[in-house]
Amino acid sequence: MSGLAERFGDRVQITESYGDTTADVAPADWIELLIYVRDELGHTFFDWLTGVDDPPESFQIVAHVYNQAAGRRLLLRTRVPRENPHLPTAVGVYRGANWHERETYEMFGVIFDGHPYLVPLLLPDGFEGHPLRKDFILAARVAKPWPGAKEPGESGHGAPSRRKTLPPGVPADWGPPDA
Repeated sequence: MSGLAERFGDRVQITESYGDTTADVAPADWIELLIYVRDELGHTFFDWLTGVDDPPESFQIVAHVYNQAAGRRLLLRTRVPRENPHLPTAVGVYRGANWHERETYEMFGVIFDGHPYLVPLLLPDGFEGHPLRKDFILAARVAKPWPGAKEPGESGHGAPSRRKTLPPGVPADWGPPDA
């Protein structure tokens, strides 16, 4: 992807892995990158966009685009700060980004500035929090016990049980340790 390196210079980090190319840019270069790969490199097929929680400082926004004529995939990434997760919307470049940005907004809390209809998409009305963030507590793990045996001896037959602990990410004051 020499065209990317020529166009963006040291503002892009390009890596190759298993035959696929990944381009990382700053949020300020996000829209310019999307337009360039669509118009100049022929990646006109927008496949998907999502977020990745990368604690403690940021969220990574990842988009996958495809050049059908050349049969080449391209992974595009940028990082937004956790305390102010804003990124310009890609809907003006790839209309298919609409749904994906709404899902990323709802699940991670990343705000896509200029999005035409940035409202919750999948979760019920009144849902609080962003369930794909690593700091989101899965209350269902505490409220409803797992139906199967988690540890040796919990089934009631055989070896003695190990010390019971709460599932990962659940605060100590959220219920008894055998929940």
